[in-house]
Amino acid sequence: QVQLVESGGGLVQAGGSLRLSCAASGLTASRSGMGWFRQVPGKEREFVAATSRIGQTTYYADSVKGRFTISRDNANNTVYLQMNSLKPEDTGIYACAADDVRVGDVYAYTSTRRYRYWGQGTQVTVSS
Repeated sequence: QVQLVESGGGLVQAGGSLRLSCAASGLTASRSGMGWFRQVPGKEREFVAATSRIGQTTYYADSVKGRFTISRDNANNTVYLQMNSLKPEDTGIYACAADDVRVGDVYAYTSTRRYRYWGQGTQVTVSS
């Protein structure tokens, strides 16, 4: 059974930093496409960052480029999202997601449709 568990969220002032973690079990995170998405009430889930299968390519939303970095720790089967220079508009519930390696590249890494497995999310609040 696949499980994704996020941690690291919290309350931070604008300009501050947080590092989110996504601990994976039941799959090999190093082989899976992994993504981070965020959601605020009343809005659809929004793509933030992703790393391709085998981790050769990373993708970022324009709004976070240069501030956020996605990375993997293969030894610990964990994916991270380092968030720097945080802004109030970064506030939301951040969830990590993993695709199914048995499925081909039908959807882009930026699409929620690509991902089969989702974590429960962790709240990030950035105060102004």
